[in-house]
Amino acid sequence: MQQFRFECQPGCTNCCQSEGDVHLREEDMARAAAFLNMTAELFEARYIVRMEEGAQLRMAGAHCPFLEARGCAIHSVKPTQCRLYPFWPEIVETRQAWHRTAKSCPGIGKGPWIQIEDAVRIASEMKKIS
Repeated sequence: MQQFRFECQPGCTNCCQSEGDVHLREEDMARAAAFLNMTAELFEARYIVRMEEGAQLRMAGAHCPFLEARGCAIHSVKPTQCRLYPFWPEIVETRQAWHRTAKSCPGIGKGPWIQIEDAVRIASEMKKIS
């Protein structure tokens, strides 16, 4: 049975600094707005772009608007996509993709063992939001 090791490393923000879109569920937006003591409407006006395929964070240049020098400003309520990293379908479906991602993610290869079936199940959550 194939296994992966992963544990997010304190202080690392590499995944937050890579280019790409952050797709959001409605509950992601509600949690973040409440955490920031904002109305859902103000949060959406300030941080969300509605696309045909759903809601996305409005990026600050190429980076997440919540990325600060000390890390994620909304870490405890971060979006589902962020919480699931690196268990995204495009990363866990092949060994090559996992090893390629390990070059920029210091948490890969550390921490507890995770069964490949569990990683794929977690990655299936991503398919629901992207």
